[in-house]
Amino acid sequence: MKKLAWIASASLSLAQIQDISGARIRAHVRFLASDLLEGRGVGERGGLLATEYIATQFAVFGLKPGGDNGTYLQKVPLIGIQTQPDARLSFERGDKRLELRWLEDFVGVNRRQKPLEEFSAEVVFVGHGIVAPEFDWNDYAGADVRGKIVLLFTNEPPSTDEKFFAGRALTYYGRWTYKFEEALRQGALGAVIIHTDETAGYGWEVVRNSWGGEEPYVRLAAGESELAFAGWITRQAGAKLLGLAGRSVEELLKAADTRGFRPFPLGVRLRARIGSKIRDLETHNVVGIVPGSDPVLSSEAVVFTAHWDHLGIGTPVGGDAIYNGAVDNATGCGILLELARFWAALEQKPRRSAVFVAVTAEEGGLRGSAYYAAHPAIPAAKTAVALNFDGFYPFGRTKDVVVTGAERTTLWPIVEQAARRMGLEIKPESRPEQGFYYRSDHFSFARAGIPAFSIKMGDEFFGKPEGYGRQLFEEYNAKHYHRPSDEYREDWDFSGIEQMARFGFLIGLDAANLPELPDWLPGSEFRRR
Repeated sequence: MKKLAWIASASLSLAQIQDISGARIRAHVRFLASDLLEGRGVGERGGLLATEYIATQFAVFGLKPGGDNGTYLQKVPLIGIQTQPDARLSFERGDKRLELRWLEDFVGVNRRQKPLEEFSAEVVFVGHGIVAPEFDWNDYAGADVRGKIVLLFTNEPPSTDEKFFAGRALTYYGRWTYKFEEALRQGALGAVIIHTDETAGYGWEVVRNSWGGEEPYVRLAAGESELAFAGWITRQAGAKLLGLAGRSVEELLKAADTRGFRPFPLGVRLRARIGSKIRDLETHNVVGIVPGSDPVLSSEAVVFTAHWDHLGIGTPVGGDAIYNGAVDNATGCGILLELARFWAALEQKPRRSAVFVAVTAEEGGLRGSAYYAAHPAIPAAKTAVALNFDGFYPFGRTKDVVVTGAERTTLWPIVEQAARRMGLEIKPESRPEQGFYYRSDHFSFARAGIPAFSIKMGDEFFGKPEGYGRQLFEEYNAKHYHRPSDEYREDWDFSGIEQMARFGFLIGLDAANLPELPDWLPGSEFRRR
């Protein structure tokens, strides 16, 4: 790795970045998480209000428009698919029949984007549904699942060996998005995940709230194939289904985790009737640019991102149907807006340009960031880094910070220096089994070859006892994540969120002034092509 010639942030005192303000971030969060925005649903009134608000702030700050036709808005061409409440799934073996109830027992979507999909097909159990040659693992080995339904668990085989599925850390093979992608590659008609809290990392209520409403998708091209059904069933429903075949959830989980697993038919058929409401969605990424000062390097950029969307209006919980998404992700948007303001106000602009992108449809599968990465304002090959902000706890300052993925890039010395300047200790994820690297928008940029990672608060809060941060996470995950109770409160402490914004600014500033573009380290799956 070449020694860095100079670090721009060293010329900027910590006193100067004190103007990055938690109070301003609070004001953005208060508005974006208000009931007025109705949970910022994609293609809904609240989502349109959110994008107009962010675009207006970019204009006030003096950013140049980076969207379509000289505007701040980049249209993301998506359709919405909403499974109708009369959707039916039933599993049959001989004269035995198990009927499942929408939302109570199952959720899912017809990805073929038809108003009505009906089928009856054999069910094949495929373990974790993984094909990973580098780990000598193939859950589809010897099976022909074309035209059949694959039944599986999310997550991946447990490991403490970092050379085997990255040890405790979840790889992309463990994500539900991969499961459906692989099922399609294998020619399956559909794929059904048996949910367990342990394998998913969250409860059924999160799955239901995320999948029970309208889902955003890219419209299929003519002749393009997709799954007739991709969805989830509860552990309880899974136990009843497997009972038809004389099996149990525990037995098949153990089998799925065992090397040498081979798929097998359950002797059960799935009969489905899935009605869907399909519509074009009006939704946008919001893009603003601060041009760089160098005549040559200004054609390159650093990118800051946060997703503005949440779940909109959904299933009422305790009489409240608005999924405000205050932590997830009004906090990240607040940081994005404050960084855009501060960057635009710098008297001496950095050498590279800075692009600020509030992306749509993260909750529906990173759709907005994937679209921007494929249609960027400044090409991916000229993008130094993408720094993402997603989900911050407003409960004070932490002693540590998490930047998973940064250690695999040539930016690592810059990240370490920024942490030292901020008095932060860089720590690994305390919950690597959650697979956060594959669950947020930086992943779309990484797949495009751009060094990318999210900045996350650590677990050690100032003035709090050991274990306080873990307790916060567990409580938020259990009670508020993807629920209407993720609401703004006036007693929130934004000092830690302010701290993360300043840390991210220092990294971005140094990346914007490097003499050469950063890259992933040799051997990385994301290295620039």
